[in-house]
Amino acid sequence: MAILWNPLIILFIVLVSLFLIRVLLFKTGLIYVTNKWWRRFEDYFHVYQFFKVPEFSDGMQHNQLYRKVSIYLNSLTSIEDSDFTNLFTGKKSNEIVLGLDPNQVIEDDFLGAKVSWINERKSCNTFVLKVRKADKRRILRPYLQHIHTVSDELEQIRKNLRLHINVKDDDDDGCDVDNLEKSGNGLWRSVPFTHPSTFDTIAMETDLKNRVKSDLESFLKAKQYYHRLGRVWKRSFLLYGPSGTGKSSFVAAMANFLCYDVYDVDLSRVSSDSDLKMLLLQTTSKSVIVIEDLDRFLTGKSTALSLSGVLNFMDGILNSCCFEERVMVFTMNSKDHVDPAILRPGRIDVHIFFPLCDFSAFKTLANSCLGLKDHKLFPQVEEIFQNGASLSPAEISELMISNRNSPSRALKTVITALQTDGDGRGSAANIGRRLGDGGSRKSIDESSETSGMFSRDNTVKEFRKLYGLLRLKSHRKSPSSDSASEQKDKSQPFDLASGQRDD
Repeated sequence: MAILWNPLIILFIVLVSLFLIRVLLFKTGLIYVTNKWWRRFEDYFHVYQFFKVPEFSDGMQHNQLYRKVSIYLNSLTSIEDSDFTNLFTGKKSNEIVLGLDPNQVIEDDFLGAKVSWINERKSCNTFVLKVRKADKRRILRPYLQHIHTVSDELEQIRKNLRLHINVKDDDDDGCDVDNLEKSGNGLWRSVPFTHPSTFDTIAMETDLKNRVKSDLESFLKAKQYYHRLGRVWKRSFLLYGPSGTGKSSFVAAMANFLCYDVYDVDLSRVSSDSDLKMLLLQTTSKSVIVIEDLDRFLTGKSTALSLSGVLNFMDGILNSCCFEERVMVFTMNSKDHVDPAILRPGRIDVHIFFPLCDFSAFKTLANSCLGLKDHKLFPQVEEIFQNGASLSPAEISELMISNRNSPSRALKTVITALQTDGDGRGSAANIGRRLGDGGSRKSIDESSETSGMFSRDNTVKEFRKLYGLLRLKSHRKSPSSDSASEQKDKSQPFDLASGQRDD
């Protein structure tokens, strides 16, 4: 019996055959092999040019283009088509981030041209761009500019600040190097920078905070201005004052405000002046470079660094090569015994004094720690401050935090501490020392290159405090020789760095 080939039957057979072929190709990987062979076949008909983007230039300095290319490639949807793709947890706990595996290829399309990137991992991490010579003149520069633009936008959206810590490869002094992420050529390790400090949480005079914020905002927009002057686009700050006055928290607030990474330079881990230069070479732009307690290292005998090495780190010829778009911050307990060459304009642009707590800072702390904008005990606290007693903001905030369940008890505890531990910290000798140091309790000094931006605060308030303190002492005089001796001892200056009274 002859089979009648109805057109519908033929169509059905064709559709089933196509379906089976599709399943065969996709389920067995034949389509992948076919595409791979087809790409190789195409390569024989095109001439390609290769461009390398290494992670480091000359093996030392970070190549900023490498970081931008990495951000751009990890954002492409075609990364999912790579043979191997790394999966990472993102900033949020439920976020998954894709990353290109070493020696893998990823393809991209730009202005109708196909390009490919190879993540090459040999002696130095390198991205290799493969582009047809016929397309090179037309797309290369616009394509690289496109990468810059997209990576900057993504970086701003996904900004994850990092804290970088300098270590030695043979460090075994308690720093768990293995748990830190390597960054650079072994000189830096990094962890996520999650410090919550902001300018809103800093206990500082509002006008002073606004001036600092304005200065930082001007710096961010001043690249062309600095270059027109023939100067390196950088800014340097000196934060000085007693321990516990908020210098480290202020550095964190600056980094969060600028959205800059932080490089914390531990000078005790630096064995020579050349090592200090190498650390500077491996920092990146958009970063805050911090050296804490600089006065302790400059006046100590144990440091391996020379004064000239520190000066070159701050303002040497090396800065003009690798210090663009950076803010350097130094902290000190006191600058009385520091070589003036360290403090000269050009090396340090802005000096900010961090005093012991006054009533204005106390109210900020009370609002932050206790949620109090006013309280019946505030007048009593203000009177104690006017009489010269004071503690560091760290001491007062700790008392408030410990008694935060009862605001009244917290304030009474602060009052008691001010009347005992705080007695003498705001003495006449101390006020005289602060005025002689070039500013009031709320002072910020500006170098000659930016004179007029920050004016010195009015010292009338300090003299009023001094006058009130002298009146208080006149009422406390006692006829006994012991009491007189005690009063004489309390009038001696209080050493802010050591916590001892001068003899």
